Formats: sequence, structure tokens, C-alpha cells
Amino acid sequence: MKILVTGATGFVGPRVVHALRAHGRDVRALVRRPERGAQLASLGAELVTGDVTDPVSLRAALDGCTHVVHLVAIIRGRPQDFDRVMTQGTRNLVAAAKETGIERFVLMSALGTTETTRTLVPYFAAKWAMEQEVVGSGLEYTIFRPSFVFGRNGGVLPTFVRQVRYSPAVTVIGSGHQRIQPVWVDDVGEHFARAVDLPNAANRTFELGGPDVVTWDGLYRTIAKVLGKRRRLVHVPSSLARTGASLTQWAPGAPLTADQVTMIEAGDNVVSNDDAVQTFRLPLVPLEEQIRRAA
Repeated sequence: MKILVTGATGFVGPRVVHALRAHGRDVRALVRRPERGAQLASLGAELVTGDVTDPVSLRAALDGCTHVVHLVAIIRGRPQDFDRVMTQGTRNLVAAAKETGIERFVLMSALGTTETTRTLVPYFAAKWAMEQEVVGSGLEYTIFRPSFVFGRNGGVLPTFVRQVRYSPAVTVIGSGHQRIQPVWVDDVGEHFARAVDLPNAANRTFELGGPDVVTWDGLYRTIAKVLGKRRRLVHVPSSLARTGASLTQWAPGAPLTADQVTMIEAGDNVVSNDDAVQTFRLPLVPLEEQIRRAA
């Protein structure tokens, strides 16, 4: 078995590669810039230069591979960027996978992706299109839809921790009553590693969340508790937050885009069933421990 991993240089990618290598899997990582692949190489992954928007490079990258883990996504950009990188990129990869006889295609989607939400923002539209492309491909597949993925070095948790650590008043978008179910990045990686050949994971879509469900208010209060801080929560109307984000979202280091405000406003981001728990039976890192690890 040899597994091609796309998007391996991102936030989740190195943890997926680490988990696959811990299981003794041969891993080939698709990278656009080899100089960004040093960490992956140190884990024992083979690097191959290519891009999901370049079909020729994908066919070469898949030569000799039996499985695919597809993690590529963007979180900001123009609608055509989401279409080019995520939708068309997945279409290119699926076509190459079919040509080369890939045995299973494992896709990273996102919790909240549905036929209804695809009309809200380009990100959901692209994730839905990616799912439909994989499901309709005829390939054996597994799709994961994680809630917010928390980790120490990347993702949004370090930003939340800094907010609570340094600001006496913490800004919360909207009512703060929407619920989320953060999952630790290493737990996500382990799910992907086990899904590549687990029979019970074939041709199924799994929602991934951690063991704790909290509101946004509850998340900030939990961070404050772990840090030993007392903080006041200040609620900002979603419309105002969206306007502010639209003015600053293209600035380097901008914390939020207008589309991300819309996604928060869309409602709860929690799993609707225990299919992943029953199928994979993995111990999951509790929320307070996730925060301690990131603090």
C-alpha cells in the first residue's frame, strides 16, 4: 500500500502523515514547493512536486499509489479561486485516481457542508461539490466532515487563547449561543490513518467532533478557566462583524473573513450521530486538555 496525500503541508496534513507513518504506511506527499516539505520528509514521506490544478502532475504523482487522502482546501479567496483549487482540483484528482486504479479515496470535507448550506458561501459550495465528485466517481471512498479542528501550532485555537490571555474583554460574534464540537488535530489524523483500509469505513461519510459540545460563550469561558483568567464577554452583532471583516479580510494576518462570519451565523456546528465513534472507537482528547496543550 502506498498513499498519496494532498494538502500535506497545511495544518492538518502533517498530523495525517504522522499517523499514517505510525501505522507503517508508505506515504507520498504532493507538494507545490518542495522546500515546504522538510517536516514531511522527516516523517519518512516521499515528496513529489505537483498541484491539484495540474492534471498531468497528478497522474505522475499517483503512479504506484493505491490510496489517496485528499486534504486540499482554501479558506479565503474569490469564488473562482474556490472553484479552481477545490472543485476543479478534486475533479482532476478523481479523474487521475480512476485512471490509475486507486483502491480508496479519503476526502477531507467540513461539518456544516450540506446541499442547503452550499448556497451560503463559496467554501461550502466547493466542499459540497468535492463530496459529490467523490461519491459519484465509482471509487471506493470515505469522507470526513470535522467540526472545528483545534491544535497547538495552527488552526484557530491559538488565536482564541491569545484573545483570552491578553484581552480583559473578549469579543464574541452574535449571541454566543451557537454550539460547536472542537476535535483535536491528532485525533483527526488518526481517523484518516485508520480509514484508508478499514472495511466498515467504505463508502461512508462521517461527522467528526470531540467529546465535548460547547457554545461559543462556553468555549471562551472554558479557555479562561484553563488559563486562570476572569474575562468579560462582549457580543458583537453578526452584521457588524461581517461589515468589519469585509473591510479587513484581505489584510495580512486578518483573523476573519466575511464568509467565516456567515458560517458562524449559520448555526450549530456539532455532529448529528455517533457513526464515527462506533466505527473507529478512538479515545478523543477532551476540550480542556486541548486548551491546555495549546496554552
